[in-house]
Amino acid sequence: MIYQNMIPGTFLSRPNRFIAHVEIGGRVETVHVKNTGRCRELLPPGAQVWCQKSDNPNRKTKFDLITVRKGKRLINMDSQAPNAAAKEWLLSGGLGPIENLKAETVHGDSRFDFSFTKEGKPCFLEVKGVTLENDGICAFPDAPTDRGAKHLRGLTQAVREGCGGYVLFVIQMADVQHLHPNDATDPNFGNALREAAAAGVTVLAMDCAVTEDTMTIDKPVPVVL
Repeated sequence: MIYQNMIPGTFLSRPNRFIAHVEIGGRVETVHVKNTGRCRELLPPGAQVWCQKSDNPNRKTKFDLITVRKGKRLINMDSQAPNAAAKEWLLSGGLGPIENLKAETVHGDSRFDFSFTKEGKPCFLEVKGVTLENDGICAFPDAPTDRGAKHLRGLTQAVREGCGGYVLFVIQMADVQHLHPNDATDPNFGNALREAAAAGVTVLAMDCAVTEDTMTIDKPVPVVL
């Protein structure tokens, strides 16, 4: 993924989930935050950030907050980026040869991010973006997500019906040790993930090479259930 028109700034405050105040070029700008998660550990006052300037003159905000520096690590916090990066990864052979890749596919009572055929078997894949990190350990989710647990149960049912099921955690940073379900925040999701893995759903985590204006899925990361 490559972002155009990226401009550095300094994070000041976040009045609500959707906007932040960022100093850009000596001016305080109201920018759109492309992540409705809490992200408190990513955005302390004074954090160095990079924002994408929009060419749309009709937008209420001229910028989208995309990348933040946390210590020595750059983290992409665009919640739309994991799906785009996952599509690039799948098309480049991340899971080996696949056919008939489609986005947003309904199966049962779930809508999965991707469907494809692998070795003649219909498969479904759900993507989860990860930005929560502490001392190199990542966790998901950063807030309770009934929708996330529902996706996992849908994948479990698909596997029981003879389909392939995958959940891909796209860790939007590099150089992490492992990922675990955030049971302290959402034990329901953690239980659903363990049940899915026991039923045969393939649980994957990949880190990303992140710069101020790019994000690319890179290396596998262990998942500790």
